[in-house]
Amino acid sequence: MTNLKQLYDLYEYADFINNEHFANHPLIEYLTEVQTIYCADKRPWVIGYSGGKDSSAVITLVYLALLGLDPKLRTKSIFVVCSDTLVETPVVVDLISRTLKQIEKGAKRDHIPLTTHTVIPKTHETFWVNLLGKGYPAPTRNFRWCTERMKINPVSDFIKDKISQFEEVIVVLGSRSSESASRAQVIAKHKIAGSRLAHHTTLANAFIYTPIDSWDVEDVWKLLRGAYKYNHNDFDEWESPWGGNNRPLWTLYMDSSEQGECPLVMDKTTPSCGNSRFGCWTCTVVKKDRAMESLVKHGEAWMSPLLKFRNLLALTTDPQQKDIYRNYKRRTGKLSYQHAKKGEDIALIRKIVPGPYWLSYRKKWLKELLTIEAQLNQQGHAIQLIRESELHAIRQEWLTDPNEPDWDDSLPKIYRDVYGKDLNWIINDQSHFDASDAQLLRTICAEYHIEAEMVMKLIELEISMEGINYRYGIFNKINQILQQDWGSLLEIEQKQALLQKRHEKDIHQQEINQIDDQLKRIQQQLSKANNLSSLNRGVLR
Repeated sequence: MTNLKQLYDLYEYADFINNEHFANHPLIEYLTEVQTIYCADKRPWVIGYSGGKDSSAVITLVYLALLGLDPKLRTKSIFVVCSDTLVETPVVVDLISRTLKQIEKGAKRDHIPLTTHTVIPKTHETFWVNLLGKGYPAPTRNFRWCTERMKINPVSDFIKDKISQFEEVIVVLGSRSSESASRAQVIAKHKIAGSRLAHHTTLANAFIYTPIDSWDVEDVWKLLRGAYKYNHNDFDEWESPWGGNNRPLWTLYMDSSEQGECPLVMDKTTPSCGNSRFGCWTCTVVKKDRAMESLVKHGEAWMSPLLKFRNLLALTTDPQQKDIYRNYKRRTGKLSYQHAKKGEDIALIRKIVPGPYWLSYRKKWLKELLTIEAQLNQQGHAIQLIRESELHAIRQEWLTDPNEPDWDDSLPKIYRDVYGKDLNWIINDQSHFDASDAQLLRTICAEYHIEAEMVMKLIELEISMEGINYRYGIFNKINQILQQDWGSLLEIEQKQALLQKRHEKDIHQQEINQIDDQLKRIQQQLSKANNLSSLNRGVLR
């Protein structure tokens, strides 16, 4: 192992590394630990980077450790992975993008085997495809459907890919015990005895290393501020070892009313980002995004349309508003109920569980989103709020919606109304019908008191089977469509009430039949007993 002090004397960080203490230990001890673990085996490292202070401190620590390592020992790859949900707060996206480029440029200059990688969710798992396409309600604490799809899965896929290449990997995280007690408990539970590593909670052959887990927030900022305290004549304040500057990060924290950031989410034990600045601008886990409000208030007023749009989505999660924005049927096409107590009464009442957003609202919100995007770009903000691939996916979801198939093919028109041009839409990928066909079908169905949407789904099923020789399972699929709850809520509930009465009548008739059967058996048994008694009396005579 290289003599740390001798090598670091070549850099202006020498006094800072040897004299400054973190959690009652000099920084040189942490650097030595990082070097020791790095050189102990051939397992590559994956550093989780969220753009916040803790993950920035971890990269700084690792970078300094490798700077102090003999170049001949820098043989193991380090992958810095950052998860972009595609709805991250724009100012943070810019900061992260700039920082990742600086880190990789510095690593090449300093001959450190470190590369940066940004992962994104699969198209069918993005926020807009699920919310605007499928009609998923905006996330809440009780239904945080976004975390696994948009954060956990992309990072997990990246780690799995590295495991397939190298068999095992070490994941380096900026988790600190003082900031997340629950996260600290999870890591402690999976700690490997006699080692600084822990087993990953869900991924086999992945190990967790948390080098700053004993630090407090002051220690983190001390490292990010760097050697200025000792070498202010030679270094700018907040300078990072790769040549970047941490002052924008500090400013971002100071401009916000919150002090937490959204950590790189590795599994479901990672806490929600709700109030944090380093999360999604669309986050509705909390009623008010005070961090976003503070950013708008402190110099980022151009983001106010995003905040307004986010607040609109948050409004739809209000229990009093759900019935307005959401279909009474689930995506299965059926009504769903939950039972709740009626005040202090023990009796239970049935309450309908609302389903996806109505398609009319999804259309309206998509147009508003595209309009905001167009206006911001006209104002000089190079920003993309929704990707072209997501628009194609949303279009497909609308065309084949289980409750409201969009034979009008509305999305291309919405895009054209906002941008005055067309994208390269796939031709004839809808159900071979257009708005005039849909209107004609509705007119005919109304005459015969049949739900047009049900007929649409039957026609779509027939088209999907076109050209198939053996239509295996088609009758089951037809039956599933016919068994859905079609019609208005009142009509559906009336049908269900009628079926319930018939069901109760059938049960009552079954009970009567069972009683009749029992009486017949008793009568038969009595008759046999009487016959046997008569026979016995005859014998005795």
